[in-house]
Amino acid sequence: MQYITFNNGVKIPQAGLGTYLLAPDDAQASVSFALDNGYKLVDTANAYVNERAVGRGMRDSSRAREEIFLETKLWPCFYESDTAVDETLERLGTDYIDLMILHQPAGDYLAGYAKLEAAYKAGKLRSIGISNFNEAEIENLLAHCEVAPALIQVECHPYFPQTQLKALLAKHDIALQAWYPLGGRDNKSILEEPAILELAAKHGKTAAQIIMRWHVQQDNIVIPGSKTPAHILDNIDIFDFELDEQDMHAIAGLEQGKPLYERTPDKIAFYATWHPDVENQK
Repeated sequence: MQYITFNNGVKIPQAGLGTYLLAPDDAQASVSFALDNGYKLVDTANAYVNERAVGRGMRDSSRAREEIFLETKLWPCFYESDTAVDETLERLGTDYIDLMILHQPAGDYLAGYAKLEAAYKAGKLRSIGISNFNEAEIENLLAHCEVAPALIQVECHPYFPQTQLKALLAKHDIALQAWYPLGGRDNKSILEEPAILELAAKHGKTAAQIIMRWHVQQDNIVIPGSKTPAHILDNIDIFDFELDEQDMHAIAGLEQGKPLYERTPDKIAFYATWHPDVENQK
């Protein structure tokens, strides 16, 4: 396993397990299996409504809590709550979270970030971050915060490698974590690109492993989700080979310059008002 060091000195594994769209039973089983088979990083969120299950999966595994890097995301409806961080800790069954992220730049995100800063200073969070913020929103946050975000979680893959955003992140030493690292759920176009398939044959790896390795060599952190044991194992088997300069150049040629996910004002407005049923999750 390789690690990225945050701007506050905390280290995060470069590959982990995502739990987006995993039902509670699947999330619990996948987390336990992953942690017992080489994983140390697990990602969840208030909005996934599976935090209790993720906590159970952690406790079911053979890994001690201090060996696990646990990250979750605060949903906008909780940004102004004085108890949301503590309630998240309770659902996860832990007394600290390694990384807590603002999930969307919706609602009063400056107030939400101030809540994360307070929890960070209180020792409840080892690091804090943001997700889905654009460059203007990042600059606005940096102008108002006391603790710079350690990480941003955004869409990133060979079609949209976030070249422009990464220049800003480098300036402030903010790490990038990719969602849609393989191009999106049910979207196999990147996996079927001839350039990717040629590299898979060259290195004796799957197309997904080639893309994951590309991320690692771009200093991205990846959290592909799966409930299938074979896929979980494949997704972390990316540290025994390296893409050479020619390989990286071939993948760079796939860039299309636009994301697959379309952000709209209506979506941001919905995110600000939607309330995930965190209270009644299994």
